[in-house]
Amino acid sequence: MTIRTRVTDLLGIEHPVLQGGMAWTATAELAAAVSNAGGLGVIGAGHMPTDLLREQIRNAKTLTDRPFGVNLMLLTPHIDELVDMVLAEGVHAVTTGAGNPGKYMPAFKERGIKVLPIAPSVALAKRLESIGADAIIGEGMEAGGHIGELTTMVLTPQLVDAVSVPVIAAGGIADGRGVAAAFALGAEGVQLGTRFMCAEECTIHPDVKARVIKARDRDTVVTGYSTGHPVRVIKNKLSRMLEELDRDNRPEDLEALGAGRLALAMREGDLDMGSVMAGQAAAMVCRVEPAAEIVRSLVEEAEAALRALPSVCENQARR
Repeated sequence: MTIRTRVTDLLGIEHPVLQGGMAWTATAELAAAVSNAGGLGVIGAGHMPTDLLREQIRNAKTLTDRPFGVNLMLLTPHIDELVDMVLAEGVHAVTTGAGNPGKYMPAFKERGIKVLPIAPSVALAKRLESIGADAIIGEGMEAGGHIGELTTMVLTPQLVDAVSVPVIAAGGIADGRGVAAAFALGAEGVQLGTRFMCAEECTIHPDVKARVIKARDRDTVVTGYSTGHPVRVIKNKLSRMLEELDRDNRPEDLEALGAGRLALAMREGDLDMGSVMAGQAAAMVCRVEPAAEIVRSLVEEAEAALRALPSVCENQARR
């Protein structure tokens, strides 16, 4: 059994599995490894300098001949420059967050670049479809990093009912059971971030990988509510300080304290004062393994879960 959907056809990939474009985490090495495994690897641009992102794209091209993408955070101050460079270098797809990609849509379409925006709500998904999005990534609040208000379980079927383009479910998915559940909700693809943090090819600090593996079910917390841009992280000294600033409604101080903390965690391994962005699915990540093994297990487990559904229905019918 092979899972083929509009997402696999749209992106020219073997499996409907996308790797989240995590800033300071999703580099060329990880993206290429996921693409080589049959999914869609995505380089996380974040606030990367333009020259560095160009280098990452070119590195990925040397590591894979399969489709890969770039995640663009639209609130980045030099986003126009990043978009121009991505257009010049050429990638198969872009995923977008923190804004509306409408300004850039004609240029992406002209170059044949597929546009997959992240949407945490039905209203935004409808707007994104109306301006030409090729698919919608519906991200639930279980995800790591910046989040919305709805869970993946609630958001996914509403998006499927609201838009005609394919929906890719994200947030809280870490194994094949989650993939199968996403398909049961009507999604045609899944995006995973936290699980791929512990891929061998992910270049984040080993201490961060160890912390993700150690995480338990209630080890993440959401900070930054007072800023209007809440973020899910693994609990540590920094998160407690940010929570205090949230309670005191001091968004400017919170943003100042949080600046640069993601890189401090992911690149330098500071587990106390770094921002260890990870989703609730961290508690389901058990080991460091090759990206190809992660993709393989996701697909095989999902296929097994989907094959089991008819027998479940038959058993219920006999009762």
